[in-house]
Amino acid sequence: MSFMNIKEIQLILKQLEIIPNKKLGQNFLTDTNIVKKIIKCSDVSQNDVILEIGPGLGTLTEELADLSKKIYGIEIDNRLCSYLKEKLSIYDNIEIIHGDVLEIELPKHNKVISNIPYTITGPLIDKIFFNINSPKGILLLEKNIANRIFLSGNYKEYSRISIGVNAFMNPILISDISRKSFYPIPKIALSLIKIIPRDDIHPFLSEKGSINFFLKFVAGIMPYKNKNIVNAIGYFLKNLNNTEYTREKIVKILYENNFENKKVFSFNIEELIEISKLFYC
Repeated sequence: MSFMNIKEIQLILKQLEIIPNKKLGQNFLTDTNIVKKIIKCSDVSQNDVILEIGPGLGTLTEELADLSKKIYGIEIDNRLCSYLKEKLSIYDNIEIIHGDVLEIELPKHNKVISNIPYTITGPLIDKIFFNINSPKGILLLEKNIANRIFLSGNYKEYSRISIGVNAFMNPILISDISRKSFYPIPKIALSLIKIIPRDDIHPFLSEKGSINFFLKFVAGIMPYKNKNIVNAIGYFLKNLNNTEYTREKIVKILYENNFENKKVFSFNIEELIEISKLFYC
C-alpha cells in the first residue's frame, strides 16, 4: 500500500503552497489502518463506478484504482486538482474533476467513498442520497451528525438529516475514528459509516417533485419538533405564505386520516411521509 506519513504530507503541501483550509475540510489521512478499514467495508468490485469527494492527495483514490471500474474524484482546490491529475495519470480509470461538488452535475456512479468535508455534510448528503436510485455510501463524517443519523431515541437529535437518511437509506455504523488519524488534526470527533439504499422506500418518494416537497416539509416542521404537529404544520405553511389551510382545516385533515395532534418528535418516519403527502399539491 502506497502511503504518506505526516512529514511527507507536509512537504507536498509546502511545495504546492497549500495551507490546509478548514472550510474545505482539508484534513489528510495519515493512518494506513483507516484506509484499509475504509477499503474493506466498501466491498469494491470491478463493476463499481466510484465518486470520491475531496480526494486530497489521492491516498485513498490510488488504493481504489485497482479494485474498481472507474473513479471520479471531485476536487475544489485547483492546486490539488493539478497535483492529482499528474500523480494519477498512470491510471486510465481515474478522472479528476475540478469543481464544487454542490454546484456541478455529477457523473453517474453507484458508490460514494469519501471523507466528507464537514462544512457541507448536510447539503452533500441531500444532493447525493435523497434521490431515486441512490448510490451506496461509505463515509467519514462528523460523529455528531452520525449520532443523528442513527436515531438514538433522543428527541434532541431527531432532525431533518435523521429523517432524510432513514427515509432513503439503511445506515450502518462501522466505527468511530480517532481525530489523530488526520493532518491537521480536526477539532471534531469522526465516525465511519456505510449507508445502503432501502429496498422499501415509501411510494410517495418515487418522484422528484414529491421528494423535494417531503424534504421541504421536514425542514419546515423540525424546528418545532417539541410542539404539536398541528402547530408545526401551521408554521410551515405560514412560512410558505400558504393561507389555504386554517388551523381547523389542518386538524380535520389529520383527524380524518387517523393522526393525533401529538408532538412532532413522537411521529416515526413513515408517519411523517404520510402526513407530508396529505399537504402535497
